[in-house]
Amino acid sequence: MAQTISRRRLLHGAAALGALAGTGALTGCALGGDSDDDSEDRGAADAPLEVVIFNGGFGEEYAKAHEALYRERHPGARIKHSATQQIAETLQPRFVAGTPPDVLDNSGGNQIDFNALVSQGALADLGDLLAAPSLDDPKVAVRDTLLPGIVDVGSYDGRFLALNYAYSAYGTWYSEKLFADRGWQYPTTWDGMIALCRQISAAGIAPWTYPGVHARYMSWPILASAAKLGGVEVLKAIDNLEPGAWRHDAVRTAVDAYRQLAVDGYVQAGAEGMDHIQAQTQWCRGRAALIFCGSWLENEQKAVTPPDFRMAVAPTPSLTTGDKLPYAAFRGTGSEPFVVPAKAKNLRGGLEYLRIMLSRTGAADFTRTAGSLSCVAGVSAGLGLAPGLTSVTRMMAAPGAQTFTWLYPSYYRKLERTYVNAATADLFARRLDAAGWVDRCQKAADDIARDPSVKKYKRA
Repeated sequence: MAQTISRRRLLHGAAALGALAGTGALTGCALGGDSDDDSEDRGAADAPLEVVIFNGGFGEEYAKAHEALYRERHPGARIKHSATQQIAETLQPRFVAGTPPDVLDNSGGNQIDFNALVSQGALADLGDLLAAPSLDDPKVAVRDTLLPGIVDVGSYDGRFLALNYAYSAYGTWYSEKLFADRGWQYPTTWDGMIALCRQISAAGIAPWTYPGVHARYMSWPILASAAKLGGVEVLKAIDNLEPGAWRHDAVRTAVDAYRQLAVDGYVQAGAEGMDHIQAQTQWCRGRAALIFCGSWLENEQKAVTPPDFRMAVAPTPSLTTGDKLPYAAFRGTGSEPFVVPAKAKNLRGGLEYLRIMLSRTGAADFTRTAGSLSCVAGVSAGLGLAPGLTSVTRMMAAPGAQTFTWLYPSYYRKLERTYVNAATADLFARRLDAAGWVDRCQKAADDIARDPSVKKYKRA
């Protein structure tokens, strides 16, 4: 079964498919230094390979399954596996020293800033991978096996540099058992949400909780609601650092709506001081009825979720009857970005590892072990999904369902992680009103737009 694929074979297969793309040289400078090192043909599939995984919501077991698949195809390869939550602390010095691993899952709260990695040429172009034949059907290019939007979310200035391997759907989560026991219905309109919050509050349960330490989580339903109200152009303007983008009426209206949850006492007391695990655990224990998160939530909370909890996710309610996107629209996008460093010792092996991840077997292993959909289309059928993931597939297949996302957190990490996070914390602590929130976010965006040291990206 062993079969070696070199970079030349990747290119050859791509040419045969007539889909050759992204053939730029995999060259560049590591963080903190310059280099003219030519990485075109470095490494081999059966050479030693180092893989570093972010040990977060998806764990690391899926990666061990992928590594087993790699060894099966390339028995001569020795794979060094490690997993950590401290990506930047442990890996950034290695980029600086020019000794990065061959594959890196650059994810989590301590990921290395993509703006810096990209602007300093520290990442290999994965365009050849997209053009290569898929493992399952050599007549089909890898690109054509991916869900829509995966290439866009990993591209910078037209170069595909990050494979966002997980497919994450974002929405409002609730317990189907709790809702059934209480006779509650998840609403499709904002008026319905407020009415539901009254019911939940009257039952002695906090309607909402959120991670106040990572308050940016609550900027996600705000931007999702703004996009549904004003259209995806609202998000593109934010991604492109356009003047006044954060002050768009749709954004302000969405901020006003979600701030009212805090003003009316519909947010759990003490949430301001919780991190994401604490808030999610409160929700799993029934102390709050609703929480906003991505679809990694079920796997992240599996150790504390009651067996009959029955997690379910739903889109953000429509703010008005004139929303430009239907209620069924939701933020759906790739996450868990995998990269091959430009200075990877075994660059060929890194590309091959990603190709194996994108096989149907690799993608199914990920769904089974990580409890998440992958970016590979059509793999989840027949896998026996958990309740939360089943609800994600229902949301994806619902009439009128369409997806959107925003890219500014990967373009300008500090804008979300520092400035939007701080403004949102103040918003839900009622230290800031809607006008103050959009002003704070706009000023931070304007400062970045004027900063010549920050590379800018254009979203089409």
